[in-house]
Amino acid sequence: MERKRTQKESQNFHKKFPKRMKIKLVGVFTAIVLAFVFLAGKAVALNLVKGEEYQKQVMSQMRSGSQIIHFKRGDILDTNDTVLATSERSYNVILDVAGLLETKTSYQNKKINATVEALVKGFDLDESDLREILQDESDSRYVILKKDVDYETGKDFQTKMDKSKNIVSVTLEDSYTRTYPYGTMASDVIGFTSSGNSGTIGLEAYYNNELNGTDGKKTGYLSSGSSSENVVKSPTDGNSIVTTIDANLQAIVEKHILELNERLRDNYREGEGTKNTAVILMDPNTGAILAEASYPNFDLNQPRDLSKYYTTEEQEAMTEEERLETLNALWRNFCVSDTFEPGSTMKPFTMAAGFETGKLTGDETYVCGGSYSYEGVAKPVSCIATDGHGTETLKQVLENSCNVGMMHIADTLGAEDFCRYQHIFGFGEYTGIDLPGEGDTSNLLYTADNMQPIDLGTNAFGQNFNVSMTQLAAGFCSLINGGNYYEPYLVKEIRNAQGDVVETKTPVLARKTVSQETCEILKDYMLGVVEEGSGKSAQVEGYAIGGKTGTAEKLPRSQGKNLNSFIGYAPQENPEVMIYVVVDEPNLAQQAASYLATRLSADIMKEAFPYLNITKSE
Repeated sequence: MERKRTQKESQNFHKKFPKRMKIKLVGVFTAIVLAFVFLAGKAVALNLVKGEEYQKQVMSQMRSGSQIIHFKRGDILDTNDTVLATSERSYNVILDVAGLLETKTSYQNKKINATVEALVKGFDLDESDLREILQDESDSRYVILKKDVDYETGKDFQTKMDKSKNIVSVTLEDSYTRTYPYGTMASDVIGFTSSGNSGTIGLEAYYNNELNGTDGKKTGYLSSGSSSENVVKSPTDGNSIVTTIDANLQAIVEKHILELNERLRDNYREGEGTKNTAVILMDPNTGAILAEASYPNFDLNQPRDLSKYYTTEEQEAMTEEERLETLNALWRNFCVSDTFEPGSTMKPFTMAAGFETGKLTGDETYVCGGSYSYEGVAKPVSCIATDGHGTETLKQVLENSCNVGMMHIADTLGAEDFCRYQHIFGFGEYTGIDLPGEGDTSNLLYTADNMQPIDLGTNAFGQNFNVSMTQLAAGFCSLINGGNYYEPYLVKEIRNAQGDVVETKTPVLARKTVSQETCEILKDYMLGVVEEGSGKSAQVEGYAIGGKTGTAEKLPRSQGKNLNSFIGYAPQENPEVMIYVVVDEPNLAQQAASYLATRLSADIMKEAFPYLNITKSE
């Protein structure tokens, strides 16, 4: 019975799966086997070709570490390649916490203790803080323990680490520390960097992208044989900038600025010597700034140190906001960012506009009775000589710095031409100087539409509108070089890390302001200012010097605060250098003292002219 059942089942099987179906099933099975064989072969091939790469990716997920290779920020050089700012080699101390805590054997504990002890002694770290890091950062392979360790300290530690098998999991990452070899020299011009190689003020900020490079990276992998492999991407160092500043001239200027402030502080009354003292030396034929300095200054290596000007008690009493305001005021570049009423240094510009429009011929005479009255204005505008200068030629008006004579000229010139020439000379405009924070004076000038006769008169002798030192210096250069307005600039060349020049900055001639004939007339008048007039104390034996003094009453007028100035040039025939000096709020009972500016100018010129080999007078 059982046998018949089996035969029946067999017959049913053959009915369900005929021979043709069997062949198909065998084919499908064979195809599946071949597919597996193909995939296995592909895997073998990939392993042979890219196995190492894939293995690195997998292993890197299991254990890998990367180390930043910092770029070197470019140098800032003076015109003679003297280094004004550089980046010195230093180290960041990096701890692989996870690596240090890998095993919990007694031998490993010995390494932990030895490493902690070495770090504490080598880098003056706090042991309790370090032990806390080992607990809180136990999974981290990159903890920065200390930045900017000096090169010698780092090398000493590396030597100890090489000699001891117990000091482990510490890496000295190459880095750089920004340093300024001359400390306070040209502090607000050069500027400084904050963390992350970010320029904060001055050239460091303006040329930040040029000076910065790109970090590299070293990545370590653990291979299958437990040996490490490194992939290195090299850093790209930053470019260096070569300035027009001459460090020797800069030192001369800053020395005499400091001496003036020390005299005013020590010889007269307590307090600072001046609120601000600033000087610009410029090549009038290119716009290149040869020296630029202001007081008070600060140490670029410690820009946040206020101990030079404030006691510990005074600093502790400051709020954070007050401290920040104090620092910003200290870092501010007076020559570029501050604006003020120019005073009588404006008078040559007013005369130049008169000559250029043909409204002045040079034959004019004016009578100064000590003041000038305007219709509808109760109080007359006084002259510097309250008793009057009497009858004056145009040249005498400038030599005597006569306000009344200038108001007569203003009436002749008219508001429309006066305002037009203000802009031709660059007042109310940006100069384009390659420094950040240039003062905006566009809203600090009158227009011909809103200028009243008294406004025109006071503007003509430099009151009731604002300029910056850089503006006035650039415009004045055009009055003595034949009428060519050059944009002032501080960087003449950019070099790559290998020292090759990648960009040369050429002088930019922006426009023509006045004719050569007008220049010659004004230079003759300004030579008279120094030889016969208000600028006599600016004379330097052996040199023909022209220029103009200025004394501006600051607002509010009733407080008696003054800004004194002198702008001049040498030699008379073909000027080779321009000097502009500002002494703001000197520590004197009577602040109207233009002689402070002329004497400071003379002190600087006496030392600077022989160095510059300025042509002497016959």
